[in-house]
Amino acid sequence: MGALSYITQLIIFLAVGLSVVNGCPPSDRAALLAFKAALREPYLGIFNSWTGYDCCHNWYGVSCDPETHQVADINLRGESEDPIFERAHRTGYMTGYISPAICKLKRLSSLTLADWKGINGEIPRCMSSLPFLRIIDLIGNKLSGEIPRDIGRLHRLTVLNIADNNITGTIPGSIANLSSLMHLDLRNNRISGPIPRGIGRLRMLSRALLSRNQLSGTIPSSVSRIYRLADLDLSMNQLSGPIPASLGKMAVLATLNLDFNKLSGIIPASLLTSGISNLNLSKNSLEGKIPDVFGPRSYFTVLDLAYNNLRGPIPRSISQASYVGHLDLSHNHLCGRIPAGSPFDHLEASSFAYNDCLCGKPLRAC
Repeated sequence: MGALSYITQLIIFLAVGLSVVNGCPPSDRAALLAFKAALREPYLGIFNSWTGYDCCHNWYGVSCDPETHQVADINLRGESEDPIFERAHRTGYMTGYISPAICKLKRLSSLTLADWKGINGEIPRCMSSLPFLRIIDLIGNKLSGEIPRDIGRLHRLTVLNIADNNITGTIPGSIANLSSLMHLDLRNNRISGPIPRGIGRLRMLSRALLSRNQLSGTIPSSVSRIYRLADLDLSMNQLSGPIPASLGKMAVLATLNLDFNKLSGIIPASLLTSGISNLNLSKNSLEGKIPDVFGPRSYFTVLDLAYNNLRGPIPRSISQASYVGHLDLSHNHLCGRIPAGSPFDHLEASSFAYNDCLCGKPLRAC
């Protein structure tokens, strides 16, 4: 009986030992449990699976490197098609804060803690010391404080998404050192100060979404050196000065939203002959005439120049554009006859309202 008991204990010991060898390191498990302890998720029970020795096996949202067995990814989304959410018939809600214990996961490649609505506190500064980090996705919470000053140390980072939070402070200059960054989303925060002059060094960047903040100063001309940039949204800020003409010479820029700022000067002609198809310059202080440079290469799903100080006639060359979907020239000081033909024959009067002396269809006859 004693020998059998000894053999049983030995089998249990070997099984536990094997799970530790093939599972995640105890230090990673401890870091995850500390991370969990700082959060409260009362409705879905997503942390109920975070039990046992092996955090690489069946811990919801956790995955590990197959060779080192160290934690590589934490993927927890508050809005998901996962069966847990479908059974609960609701989106997620989580409170608490992001524990600095996350920084003990030395092989962490991605942290997604998105759309939980109630997570507050600051982004742990120590996250800048995680050398393998590629994705930071913290959208849709109540995070406050500043972007870590030395975030530029994360040379592998491809996604930085902290939109829809309460982040304050400025965009750190070190962000220009993120040479692998492809997606930057800082929308809907309270970030102030200038756009860093070195932003042009982000040569891999394809989307830069900085709208609905309190950014000030001018638009750095270095932006035009970001060859892959397709989507630039700087709307709803306090940016001033002229629009750099070099933006219209960017190879793949398709969406340029600069509305709701304090931009002044003229509309660069290059913007109207470029590959930009969604151009919104409304609600600024732009002056002068609309450049009469439209042609077959001009293709606009949206062209919004409303609420500026533009003067003179509507350019006849707009009729030569290959396509103009939505056009809004209202609330300016334009004068003269509205050109006939496309696209003017499908536009409503609201597209031309509140100008000085425009006439012709769809307004009154000249």
